[in-house]
Amino acid sequence: MCADTPETTAPDYRNSVFLPETEFPMRAGLPAREPAWLARWAEIGIYDRLREKAAAQPGARAPFTLHDGPPYANGHLHIGHALNKVLKDMVVRSQQMMGRDARYVPGWDCHGLPIEWKIEEQYRAKGLDKDDVDVVAFRQECRKFAEGWIDIQREEFKRLGVTGNWADPYLTMNYHAETVIAEEFMKFLMNGSLYQGSKPVMWSPVEKTALAEAEVEYHDHTSHMVWVRFPIVNLEQNSLVLVVGDGDGRAPFEKLRTASVVIWTTTPWTIPQNRAVAFNPEISYNLYEVTQVGEGSLCRVGEGLILAENCAEAVFSAAKVSGKKNLARVTEGTLRGLTLAHPYRGLAENKEWDFDVPMLPGDHVTDDAGTGFVHTAPSHGDDDYQMGLKFGLPMTYNVEADGSYRADLPLFGGQAIINPDGKEGPANVSNIKALHGAGALFAKGKLKHSYPHSWRSKAPLIYRNTPQWFVAIDKPLDDGMNTYGDTIRKRALNSINQLVQWTPVTGRNRLHSMIEARPDWVLSRQRAWGVPLTCFTKKGAKPTDADFLLRNAEVNARIGAAFEAEGADVWYVQGFKERMLDGIVDPSDYEQVFDVLDVWFDSGSTHAFVLRDRADGSEDGLADLYLEGTDQHRGWFHSSMLQACGTKGRAPYRGVLTHGFTLDEKGMKMSKSLGNTVAPQQVIDEYGADILRLWVAQADYTVDLRIGKEILKGVADSYRRLRNSVRFILGNLAGFTESEKVAPADMPELERWVLHRLAELDTEVRKGYAAYDFQGVFQKLFTFCTVDLSAVYFDIRKDSLYCDAPDSLRRRAARTVLDILFHRLTTWLAPVLVFTMEEVWLCRFPEAGSSVHLQDMPDTPKDWLDEPLAAKWAQIRQVRRVVTAALEVQRTAKVFGASLEAAPVVHVQDAETVKALKSVDFANLCITSGIQITADPEPAEAFRLPEVPGVAVVFELAEGEKCQRCWQILPDVNSHKHPHTCARCNAALG
Repeated sequence: MCADTPETTAPDYRNSVFLPETEFPMRAGLPAREPAWLARWAEIGIYDRLREKAAAQPGARAPFTLHDGPPYANGHLHIGHALNKVLKDMVVRSQQMMGRDARYVPGWDCHGLPIEWKIEEQYRAKGLDKDDVDVVAFRQECRKFAEGWIDIQREEFKRLGVTGNWADPYLTMNYHAETVIAEEFMKFLMNGSLYQGSKPVMWSPVEKTALAEAEVEYHDHTSHMVWVRFPIVNLEQNSLVLVVGDGDGRAPFEKLRTASVVIWTTTPWTIPQNRAVAFNPEISYNLYEVTQVGEGSLCRVGEGLILAENCAEAVFSAAKVSGKKNLARVTEGTLRGLTLAHPYRGLAENKEWDFDVPMLPGDHVTDDAGTGFVHTAPSHGDDDYQMGLKFGLPMTYNVEADGSYRADLPLFGGQAIINPDGKEGPANVSNIKALHGAGALFAKGKLKHSYPHSWRSKAPLIYRNTPQWFVAIDKPLDDGMNTYGDTIRKRALNSINQLVQWTPVTGRNRLHSMIEARPDWVLSRQRAWGVPLTCFTKKGAKPTDADFLLRNAEVNARIGAAFEAEGADVWYVQGFKERMLDGIVDPSDYEQVFDVLDVWFDSGSTHAFVLRDRADGSEDGLADLYLEGTDQHRGWFHSSMLQACGTKGRAPYRGVLTHGFTLDEKGMKMSKSLGNTVAPQQVIDEYGADILRLWVAQADYTVDLRIGKEILKGVADSYRRLRNSVRFILGNLAGFTESEKVAPADMPELERWVLHRLAELDTEVRKGYAAYDFQGVFQKLFTFCTVDLSAVYFDIRKDSLYCDAPDSLRRRAARTVLDILFHRLTTWLAPVLVFTMEEVWLCRFPEAGSSVHLQDMPDTPKDWLDEPLAAKWAQIRQVRRVVTAALEVQRTAKVFGASLEAAPVVHVQDAETVKALKSVDFANLCITSGIQITADPEPAEAFRLPEVPGVAVVFELAEGEKCQRCWQILPDVNSHKHPHTCARCNAALG
């Protein structure tokens, strides 16, 4: 008789098992499917509906405003942009879903050199000169360029899944924005903190403008270095004190009279501008006599030199001096009494350099490099400038805007320091030659060091003295806003310490130290594309005169009205000065200023025209959060702080979050030349935007973040595991209705343990999102899904979900818990995985207008917390670990195939644990067909885990027949109405 005749063939019960049913695919296909969800969100107007929701609940949803730091509208997005915008989006979405009215108005910085430079490049390519074009026409081209990139970047940001008011972003070039920027500037004009000064600023000869610190980056650069003699021409006898060194025992006064002070500099081009030599009274200086020189040395045997004691050996080595005497120690009093000659004295017919050079004390002088003396050119360095102010040194104006010497400068007239192409001009070499010819060159060399460059043209910068407009940050202000101090600096420092929450906390120290030490704010730029400095100066008046600046409220109001109606371009229209001043003052008495504002002033003013003026701004004109990269401590965080402290009296933000930079997988800075860049669109095309967002969530954004192929593969693997978890939930909720729900009190312990974990997680998730700890939130949720759910709860409850009768308490309770899990996991994860959680949501609620992003995170009852139950189940899970490990050993040895073939004996020493195990269906928990719990001593061959003492497992095979419906092996199988079934399955079949 054949084995599979009708009499012996087991019935096929597959159709009676409740296998998962879902349209949610295992493969995500995100690159192809995400655009459809974007289109759907646009169609149903998600962002506007959230605002309407808040408006319909007045007072119920506290506002939360993340103020967007404006990117420049001048190129495609890079991975740093993606990191920044995704972080912002996760903040906004999580705050919204926790019950706030979270507003996000994206914005763009539209003025300034980045855009102007692009237009100039286009002009140069066509052989045109910007200066030959009407300034208004040029500005219109800049505006058009910015508009084009705003449209491109807007779509690229939206593709990342970033929500916000994309239909009405803020632009610094909008007429109202330009008006407010000018009005904010005029507040500084009126409060007396604005002044015109002449001081050295970081200057780009290529771009012909001053730069702010935030526009400067440092790169390796090879500079000429020279050691230069400044001969002594006079010494005051009453100050002359020498302490004899290793000389011949007599005070070498005569040698001192003919000696030279030696300086060292890496900017030979500044020598024509020298006006003093600085020393430090705390440094030990000696008078040396050269006794022997090597081949090629520029030194002379017998000459006397003054050097810092700690620097002497290195200086003599550089100068190829092979023998010298230390004649005497030169005291502070002697140094103060010395008068030096300029190295170029006598070289110019007009006696350009025939003046005395004083020796002056300065704390900035060190002896860890150089000679212990500092050549001081007040027009070309901040320390030098401060020395000039302190001692009344004259400023020089030898260097033109293009980085060349003034045409009538003797010896060097017209020579460039930096050429228009950013390369070195002849000025350095010409000075070295002139020093050699004058007998002043002591030694020369080359030095590779970190040097300031423009972050746009990438060309080297110089310090150059020019007339600029400044805001005095230490000037007491009588403006009625002195709660946090009477100067801008005091207000800023007090705001940093008292008003702002810093994430991470190190941001506080960074900004505090920068503002504590910074000089006055340089506002002016010598460019065309920007908001002009809307002020007028009196002809013939000096900058120090009280009436130099026209301070008139009526004039200011006229300017504001004109800008609101016609934009800032109107400032450049012929006759505008007369139009503004007529009837108030005589226009012919005043000059119109045509410098433009530093773009950091533009972006620093955004709080006024976005937070204060817009309906979707903030009620008090303050932001709950500013979020940018760590470089913005010297950029937007910094300029916004200074600007608001001058016009509001305090910081414009309550919180500041900073993130690191993006690096490649090896930790290298990304560079097109290295070929290691990762473009956002690249990642989106291969993986989808949700994988990029998950990369952000999984990383510690407070430090630099690495990204590359292998890292993204790991992120994609985490995503797949998470996707499988939610797919299990969806599949086992098919057909779920409200009538199935079971009250928590009636649920089995395993379900109540899951509810306990959800109550714990609810607190942790909300706390994490409130602290912007996205990495912590995701790690907790990922661990919960993969360990607590997939490896424990789902693994255990698959049997009940598939095989229990539909009306069984255990199955209904499990499905109730799955429904609870669904609502919490989708909303908890929606701020991160915006597309995937929308897909999950729509699988259950596909009706028109439905979206997970319109939901709040559900309140989780605190009475779900059950610590005694959690402690009990911690014990149970530990014993289950030992059982599972023991079975795996036997499975690997091919003793059996599936765990349902086993019925192990579990030896447990602790009586309370035995009691806990016997109170539950432990065989079901271990996915075995049977199990025996005993307190009997375990046999020697029992399996143990060292980390779980007091538990041992002896493997036994289950006895009985295999149920053809649930596959458990039980003694009662085939003794019921339905053949080859166990009692549970027989009852389920009816």
